[in-house]
Amino acid sequence: VQLVESGGDLVQAGGSLRLSCVASGIIFSAATMGWYRQAPGKERELVATITGGFRENVADSVKGRFTISRENAKYTVNLQMNSLEPDDTAVYYCYARGSRWGRSYVSDYWGQGTQVTVSS
Repeated sequence: VQLVESGGDLVQAGGSLRLSCVASGIIFSAATMGWYRQAPGKERELVATITGGFRENVADSVKGRFTISRENAKYTVNLQMNSLEPDDTAVYYCYARGSRWGRSYVSDYWGQGTQVTVSS
């Protein structure tokens, strides 16, 4: 399974960014997809997830500013980030929980991460 993120960048506070993650090797339509982030010196934390049934779970710290979406036909999960704050600065990781083609068990998978830096 491969998860390839894109869209990280340096942006000023109040700006917007859109992260995308393209998945391969996983039964995408049934997988729970999402985004986590890790700031320097802090633990990795949930940002948002979306299930195969399009049920969303969004962290309180980003609720109302970030929107998660998925495009099953493109094997893609997106994170639209608006009203960015310096505290949003972190490496953002794409996450998938699902089964590989031909396998019956469920596993967790991670992308390599993309840097988001918000300047004040």
